[in-house]
Amino acid sequence: MAVQKLYAGAKLREIRSRLQLTQKEFAARLGVSLPYLNQMENNNRPVSTAVVLALAREFGTDVTELSTGDSERMVTDLREALADPVFPAPAPSAADLRLVASNAPGVARALLALHRAYRQTHERLASLDEALGRDDRMLRASPWEEVRDFFHYCDNYLDAVDRAAEHFAQGPESIEAKAGKLLERRSIGLQFSDDPMLRRYDPQRRILTLSTKATGATRRFQLLHQIALLTQNELLEATLDLARFQSDEARGIAKIGLANYFAGAALLPYRAFLTAAQETRHDLEMLADRFGASIEQVAHRLSTLQRPGAKGVPFYFVRVDQAGTITKRHSATRLQFARYGGACPLWNVHQAFETPGRFLRQLAETPDGVRYFSLARDVSKSGGSFRAPVRRYAIGLGCEIRHAEQLTYADDMDLSHPQAFEPIGISCRICARPDCHQRSVPPLEQELRIDPDRRGVLPYAIAEQSGP
Repeated sequence: MAVQKLYAGAKLREIRSRLQLTQKEFAARLGVSLPYLNQMENNNRPVSTAVVLALAREFGTDVTELSTGDSERMVTDLREALADPVFPAPAPSAADLRLVASNAPGVARALLALHRAYRQTHERLASLDEALGRDDRMLRASPWEEVRDFFHYCDNYLDAVDRAAEHFAQGPESIEAKAGKLLERRSIGLQFSDDPMLRRYDPQRRILTLSTKATGATRRFQLLHQIALLTQNELLEATLDLARFQSDEARGIAKIGLANYFAGAALLPYRAFLTAAQETRHDLEMLADRFGASIEQVAHRLSTLQRPGAKGVPFYFVRVDQAGTITKRHSATRLQFARYGGACPLWNVHQAFETPGRFLRQLAETPDGVRYFSLARDVSKSGGSFRAPVRRYAIGLGCEIRHAEQLTYADDMDLSHPQAFEPIGISCRICARPDCHQRSVPPLEQELRIDPDRRGVLPYAIAEQSGP
């Protein structure tokens, strides 16, 4: 089998920039000539094994960074954006998109931002055309989407915040004891009530109130969220400054997200949690019980274990509502989620609503030939009273099949039989499968063939895609 060559010019430039070295200095440290480094940085030559080893030896670089990162997710996002009818057909090939994502990621992000602004303006014009020209915010990304993309493209791992949370959690004392002492030192009172508001902090009275209607795991999480706002404000603000959000709304939403990140990382501190995950073979229920967390909190945290030099299994994590809308998403794998619309209906995460309280397992294969082990379960959140609405979600957690043996859930499954893998996609509008029986809309980037005298599962046929 031919060995795939590694082209990582953008990553090399990023590493050199981070180290504040000139090309000449960088080449000398790597033991290569200046022209050779220049060719590698421009993807005219692959990164050699000697250079990979020199990066690890000289700079302590996690060499997996060279072949991972946001390139694959950017290719997926570009495919979805360029499938929009506003762009002329035919769409660029997958090979071309990979070149853009690896060689010019800044251009790719600019194109995605432009397409996002176009979509939002178009959708708003449908119902608010009178507002055109009166509000320049229409041309910006929505604050929610801007924050979502911030976490999406930093691999949902924030090293400084993660380490600060891990430092807070160190020691034999429980999280509640640590937080209680910290609040006491700041003369902040802690009380509980049956108020449906999960958390309420009154800075004038210096009282933090948590709801007794929430589960223990939720109360601990909300307590740690407030601890982050009280003790880590400088770190959170510095991180927000680096992100350069376009609006105060986006910055505010992101600050909540960063405090949530701190809370999750303190509840499930990195090294202790990674060790426990490996010992239990990623048994979500055992991990939830050991750390006093919820199943959803554990699953989400597993998808963030991407610390350089101490990475866990690369997971994807997703949460969907009953309408199939993705409400949380992150992937440290090659599987990426649609930016618009719902997920593939053939994915087991949708079936989880039908089997409450049970884990569903699935072997799946995406159109690019990559195979995954997928785990799904419903998550119900009570409103705390008989008449309060119950919020229902389903969560999905999965990894590429080469990591499945590290999961207890995969023990009795035949991982080697090709017929055991169900075909899934990303979303119908960019899925290339011509014969899917669950297709809801035609793919935007492929030709349709209409024959009124023939009818299969679909009222049209999809031309086979040519090229890579």
